This record gives sequence, C-alpha cells and structure tokens, in this order.
Amino acid sequence: MINLVIYYAVFNFAEDGINVVFPDLDNAATFGENMHEALYMAKDLLAGWLINAEDEKEAFPVPSDHLSIPVAPEDLLIPIEIDLAFYRKKFNSKPIKKTLTIPSYLNDLGNEAKINFSATLTEALKEKLEV
Repeated sequence: MINLVIYYAVFNFAEDGINVVFPDLDNAATFGENMHEALYMAKDLLAGWLINAEDEKEAFPVPSDHLSIPVAPEDLLIPIEIDLAFYRKKFNSKPIKKTLTIPSYLNDLGNEAKINFSATLTEALKEKLEV
C-alpha cells in the first residue's frame, strides 16, 4: 500500500474563488473561496480519489512530470502531497469515548449554553492539530 503521494494540480483564479483541477485524475476538480480553502479541498479531493481507486483495486495514474502539464500564464501548477494512511484514518474515523476533567464553572456555563462538549473538543483539537 502506498502512503505518501504527490500529484500536480492546476489552480485557476476566478472572480468567485479558485478552481483546482488534477490533470492526472481524469481532470477531477474542486474549488475554494481562497488559497487556504483551495489547498484544503485539493488535498481532500486527491485523498478521496486515490482511496476510492485503492478500494476498487485500481492502479493509480502515473503522476505527470511538471514540465509536461500545460498551464496558462495566469494559473499556478502546485504539487499536492498527501499521506494516504492519515486520510484513510480520517475518512474512516469513528467516535471514541474519552474521559476528561474540566473546571465545574465551565461545565455549568457550557450546560446552560447547551454546548455539545464532544463537538467543541473535536473542533478545538482539529484547529490545534491543523487537520
């Protein structure tokens, strides 16, 4: 099983955001409103595409050399690298129970505000770990 893969994506700047196309993946495409979102969506698309191919026992396309991919002068060619093992875990993630301790006043305030503690912790961990 391959874990670390790199494919090139063409980033095209449009009025409403950034279009992203992977020429080697049958021109699979995604979109982001800004560069941060476009990069995130590119990684997510690449991971999903390759995991699906792997699950279907299909061979991965051979990544093109960056010099062989036609790119308009106003576009960017960006290598997108993903760790398939990480994304497989992320996509197949199931909730697990964790026991933790918080100050009682935060517990009381959170309950009064009807905060979902599990969702809040998950969001905070994703932000802290940048995933």
